[in-house]
Amino acid sequence: MSANPYIPILVIFAIGFGFAAFSVGIAAVTGPARYNRAKQEAYECGIEPSPQALQGGRFPVKYFLTAMLFIVFDIEIVFLYPWAVTFDKLGLFGLVEMAIFIGTVFVAYAYVWRRGGLEWD
Repeated sequence: MSANPYIPILVIFAIGFGFAAFSVGIAAVTGPARYNRAKQEAYECGIEPSPQALQGGRFPVKYFLTAMLFIVFDIEIVFLYPWAVTFDKLGLFGLVEMAIFIGTVFVAYAYVWRRGGLEWD
C-alpha cells in the first residue's frame, strides 16, 4: 500500500490556511483599535484624496493602461523563464518560437511607446 501522493499538497494548503487565519485573528485581538478621522480616510500616496461620486466615479484611462502593460510584460517573463531553463532541449525550434514571441511583445511595446503610454506625467 502506498500513501496518496496528494496528501503533502493538502497538508501544505492546510498549514498555509491555518497560518493566514491565525495571523488575521491574532492581529484583530492584540492590535490597537485607535481609530481617528485620518485613519478612516483613503490613502493616496500623501496626496489629498479626491472626492468620489456616490456611484463610484470614473478611473482615468492611464490607470488601466498601466495595469495592462504590467500584465503584458509580466506574462512575457512568465513565458521566458521556462524557456530559459529548457533552452538546450528545445534546440532551434525553441529559439525560433521564442524569437517570434519576443517580436510580438516588442511590437506591443513599440506601439505603447509611440502612443505615449510610457509617459507617467
